[in-house]
Amino acid sequence: MTPAAAAYEHRAQPVRTSRSDRPGRLACIYALVTIAIMLAMFLPAAEDYVGADNDDVMRLVQVRDLLAGQGWFDLRQYRLGLGDGTLMHWSRLVDLPLAVFLGIGATFLPQEQAESIVLTIWPLLLIPLLLYPIGLSAMRLAGPAAMHVALGLSSLFAFTNIRFHPGSIDHHNVQLVLAAWIAAMLIDPERRVTSHVIAGIAAALAVAVGAETVPFVAAACVGVAARWIWQGQVAARAARAFGLAFALMISAMFFLTVPPSHYTTVTCDNLSLGFYALSATGGGLLAVATAVPRIHSIRSRLAAAAVIATAVFFTARIIAPQCLGSPLSDLDPMLVTLWLEAVTEAQSFSDLLRSEPHTLGGYYAVGFFAISVCLFQVVQGEKPEAHLVLLLLLAVSWMIALLQVRGFFFVNLLAILPLSLLIADLRLGSQADPESPNAAFAYVVTVLVSVPAVWALSGALIAKGTEDTMGMETITQDSGARPERGECSATDSLRVLAAQETGVVAGPSNSGAEILRFTKHRVLAAPYHRNQGGMLTELHIGLAPPDEAEAFLSGAGVSFIAFCKNDPQTQSLIRMKPDGLYAALARGEVPPYLQPLGSSQDGFTFYRVTESLKKN
Repeated sequence: MTPAAAAYEHRAQPVRTSRSDRPGRLACIYALVTIAIMLAMFLPAAEDYVGADNDDVMRLVQVRDLLAGQGWFDLRQYRLGLGDGTLMHWSRLVDLPLAVFLGIGATFLPQEQAESIVLTIWPLLLIPLLLYPIGLSAMRLAGPAAMHVALGLSSLFAFTNIRFHPGSIDHHNVQLVLAAWIAAMLIDPERRVTSHVIAGIAAALAVAVGAETVPFVAAACVGVAARWIWQGQVAARAARAFGLAFALMISAMFFLTVPPSHYTTVTCDNLSLGFYALSATGGGLLAVATAVPRIHSIRSRLAAAAVIATAVFFTARIIAPQCLGSPLSDLDPMLVTLWLEAVTEAQSFSDLLRSEPHTLGGYYAVGFFAISVCLFQVVQGEKPEAHLVLLLLLAVSWMIALLQVRGFFFVNLLAILPLSLLIADLRLGSQADPESPNAAFAYVVTVLVSVPAVWALSGALIAKGTEDTMGMETITQDSGARPERGECSATDSLRVLAAQETGVVAGPSNSGAEILRFTKHRVLAAPYHRNQGGMLTELHIGLAPPDEAEAFLSGAGVSFIAFCKNDPQTQSLIRMKPDGLYAALARGEVPPYLQPLGSSQDGFTFYRVTESLKKN
């Protein structure tokens, strides 16, 4: 055993769980209270049973198609884009439980009622699964006080996070749950094999559910390997369990979710041969290396780790060199300007600094504070191993958030663990010296700055003032919202379009998923990067002068135009091309090949492309 490992063994004192402090039971209690408050606050004001994100709508469309008979391996959305549709990059792993619940509900209830119930309860069912690993980890590290703090912060995180609100069925909430399990299991002070098996399984599932978690999972793998290199045989069994579980589970996910015809295809936005080869190679070699008895010195472990890293690197260079960059690097410049730059979750720290500096605290402050706490605790020798692992995971997630703000969800979640340990310590200090104002002040301030909603609300108050009415969106910081009422929301207005014979609709990309949900039509545009052809065609239709727009409409076989003057992207097109089709429609100048079908109260105006044009 190395001196560092011996020192850690002497310092670590795992906390045993008593019957009165069982994390599972308490996690359920905290979750039930959180769920009850969420239902009481959000359901009465809900205008729709589907979540506030476009991806929630598209997920429902995908699940409906699965229930209607579309193949398990067939991820193509045939009603989106040009030609044969758009091959989506989402995993069936999230579709499956939703389809099962909806299938059961539909046997007893009308479809809409079954959907409303299932979509309401699905994200709520994930809350106890989020709270339990965090509470368990805090209990193992610091006892009941830290566990209660962690469960309280986790409940507040779920309450203020739109991903866990009723109707949110996109995959991001599942990813957050898996990230919580990975982090919590990797900082088990006793390095249990079962904990690392669970972490390896969760890591593989995270990659299979969505490629956004690949950097986080890679950091977790590096952390496991680094701990083995430093501690040797003390950490070998845990590292071997993680590597083997990761390699086996990612293999199972690859063959269960990837169609045989795509086994040799490499894509960088979902599980394919590229990520599978890297994961299986890294996990498998780590399991083998930790089982070799001759690797007993730190030099030999460093050499083995170098071999593993080299193998993973050359696997990436040979099989998936394109995945070493951004999966959006091939996005058309027009889409970058007119679409991606307007997506909040895709913006960087510098973008927000210029446009919405008051939001930076809610996105970045808690993560930065947690990173600082981890560094301080490592220097102080306070549970250094756990804080080093958390530091690595937090730092990687925080750097990703600097590039794309969507990463802040993971940062604020991971921050709960180190901050709950600190808060528990400060609470004990305050109780030990109740007459000390400094101890009480430090405790209260630390609690406040550990809550992202406090930073978000403070920023909004500073920017907008107390007279500005702020709803829950200020706290939850939704980053991919559907159109609001008055901005061409589709709940009621699309009945006019749904009553028409099935055709192809050209409309704002932000309303594309809604059109798919409420009608049988195919849409050119919806906000998904694999649908570049359809999105570009819709943009060119809006930008082209009315006489030139005919060619685009005819070439794409468009039957209807859903025009929304209030849509932000449409307004951009109108400003860019005052002589374009959309600008003409905004002025009430309707070309002869468009037949008005009527307008809606929330901003849509529908036009039929006349038969004479479609025959030309």
